[in-house]
Order: sequence, then structure tokens, then C-alpha cells
Amino acid sequence: MIRLLLADDHAIVRAGLRALLDSGADVEVVGEAATAEESITFCGTTDVDLVLMDLRFGQGKSGVDATAALRGLPHPPNVLVVTNYDTDADILGAIEAGACGYILKDTPPAELLAAVRGAAVGESVLSPSVASRLRTRERKPDTTLSAREIEVLRLVADGHSNRDIGKRLFLSETTVKSHLVHIYSKLGVKSRTSAVARARESGAI
Repeated sequence: MIRLLLADDHAIVRAGLRALLDSGADVEVVGEAATAEESITFCGTTDVDLVLMDLRFGQGKSGVDATAALRGLPHPPNVLVVTNYDTDADILGAIEAGACGYILKDTPPAELLAAVRGAAVGESVLSPSVASRLRTRERKPDTTLSAREIEVLRLVADGHSNRDIGKRLFLSETTVKSHLVHIYSKLGVKSRTSAVARARESGAI
């Protein structure tokens, strides 16, 4: 049996996932978590094979934070991200935190069950659109923003100055400026505003 935890801040989503997963004879939903913190606490005390993790929980830790914490446990569960978001930043953040899979909530039921079975044994499971994004990054490394550059650009989009960004990311102001130069070059723009607009158009942030 695959012992599974549902982590999503919407009760109706958890109910829908539970109803679907209950149809799998080899899947047992052993718990639900409405916050990232609850998922970490639950897995710290209960044997779980796989966590279906949303990315955004409103206040508190994100799904990426929870994924990193879960993968750091003595007996870590595998994590399959199930979300509505498919920007480069979200995908990279989740994969780098240790998620073995990333699928979207509009995935057909049969494919979701197959993804759960694969992720439970540590296989890499990706929605077609997510896999396509990752392949594009591999094909165009010179024009694709790195995880750090995406982080910097997200803070630029939130209105932070170079100094503020440096403090938040523990970087020197010079390093932040260097990242921005690379970002402008990759996106073919000459200003912060244009960089943010181009990144949003392409789904990078």
C-alpha cells in the first residue's frame, strides 16, 4: 500500500483528491494537511510514503519550503507537487527542494493515479507542459534564467531596490547588479520594468 498525505489549503481540493485516490486499491490516504507546517509535523510522527503537495498556502511556509523540510527528515517521504502553477520559478524551486514530480491539477484522473504510483517509488513524474518547459531550458541555456536570477527578478518585480535584494538574498549589491546585467542580456531588454514584463510574458516569473 502507498501511504499518502494530502497537503493543500483548500478542503474541496483535498476532498476531490481523496475521492479519486480512494479508487486506487493500492493507495491509502493516511492524513490531510491544510498548511505546509502541518505536513511537516505529520510526516515527522507518521510513516508516509508520498506527499501530494500544493505550492501556495497563503500565510506561512510555501510548498517548496515544506518539500525541502520533508526531504530533510530522517525517513523522508517522496513529494509529488500537484498545483495550478507552472512558471519556471515554481518548477525549479520545487525540483531543487527535492520534489520527484510536478503535475498540474487539471491532470486526468488515470494519469494522476499513475503519477502517484511512480512518485511513490521515487520516479521522476512531470506533466507534459512542465516537461516541455524543462526541455526548453536545457536546449536554450544561454537565454534561460537561472534559479538565482529568477529569485532576483521576482524581488525586482515586488519593487525592491538592489540593496534590499542583496540583504534578502545575502548578496553584495555588486553581485545583484551583475545578476541584473545577465538577466537583461538573456531577455534582450535594457530596464528593470522591461525585464519584469518580458519574464511575465514568458512565464519565467
